Amino acid sequence: IRDRDYMDYFGPNGAGKSTLMNIITDNLKLDSGKILWNGQESKTLGAKYREILGYMPQGQGLYNGFTAKRFLNYIAVLKEVPKEEIEMQIQKVSKSVNLQDELGKKIGMYSGGMKQRLLIAATIIGNPKLLIFDEPTAGLDPKERIRVKKIMSELAKDKIVIIATHIVPDIENIANEIIILKDGILREKNTPEELIRKYAENGDLEDVYMNIFGE
Repeated sequence: IRDRDYMDYFGPNGAGKSTLMNIITDNLKLDSGKILWNGQESKTLGAKYREILGYMPQGQGLYNGFTAKRFLNYIAVLKEVPKEEIEMQIQKVSKSVNLQDELGKKIGMYSGGMKQRLLIAATIIGNPKLLIFDEPTAGLDPKERIRVKKIMSELAKDKIVIIATHIVPDIENIANEIIILKDGILREKNTPEELIRKYAENGDLEDVYMNIFGE
């Protein structure tokens, strides 16, 4: 992984996207190969590699009895954010996802989209350089999907953002590079424009998807 603004892992359910995310984040051990960060093996970086990462796994593992502020404070402590910086960081990340006025509410009162935005805030607290989102818009209505995509696009201005998704509109017009997985195998790695030229001339990414996966 090197300095790129916005990369997407793209494929149907079961293609291996979440497995790859878990390998990159060291939640699954490699059978072979290496994970490199700027040319250095991640396993040699130890705790420094974990400081680089911000990971939002698939699904919402939240504490509905917590307020959003308490939850973000809890995450900040787990990430070893210095105590004197926690309040400032909570305000910063909550503002970036437009939840600054909702911090006092219990998470159980949040909509699905608000919960996803709270998870994004939890992912970026501590200022990690590499942000990984696994199916971040799954289950959201169109309005919240657009809001979440805009947030992630904004984050990509000064961070590396990787998204795993099977929802074509989530990556169209925002990804710099797309990696296509099928049955755990890397099928393609290219820009959206080159993928369209190769697989769906005069079409779009949905046509690329249909031509590769036949679904």
